[in-house]
Amino acid sequence: MSKNKTVVTAEPGKQELFITREFDASRELVYRAHTDPEIFAQWLGPKDLSVEFEVFEPVSGGRWRFLNIDQDGNEYAFHGTFHEVTPTRIIQTFEFEGMPETGHVSLETMTLEDLPNGRTKLTTHAVYQSVADRDGMVEAGMESGVADGYEKLDEMLAAMQNQPIL
Repeated sequence: MSKNKTVVTAEPGKQELFITREFDASRELVYRAHTDPEIFAQWLGPKDLSVEFEVFEPVSGGRWRFLNIDQDGNEYAFHGTFHEVTPTRIIQTFEFEGMPETGHVSLETMTLEDLPNGRTKLTTHAVYQSVADRDGMVEAGMESGVADGYEKLDEMLAAMQNQPIL
């Protein structure tokens, strides 16, 4: 288990939340892990679910859709659009297709900040259309899924440290 902790801050009555996490890797590697579909699929989401990308276009104006698949073959779909993709910031929409009804879209801004000693701070600010939508995502297990994914990412980043960035 990593010494780095994932912190999700969701203040009662607000339709936003923040996710902060530090990584023992360069900003370039953390960015690559979020934009290379082969790497991203290996760490994204809860540890007991696999990931399959149907579409992944990590460029400004691109789109994405992936499935989380459990051991029984149940699929949970998510999709969105990339509004901005740069080495220091990714702005995208995010929608869990399993929410009752449609249109429960959040806008997420993830920033990557260089820290001393080759480390990186990731901050995600997610704004939901309502407090109920935000609370629904938190209650659906989003916090543990994000923490699981970042634990897997820590392991991958450690392995990637010695590989050249392409």
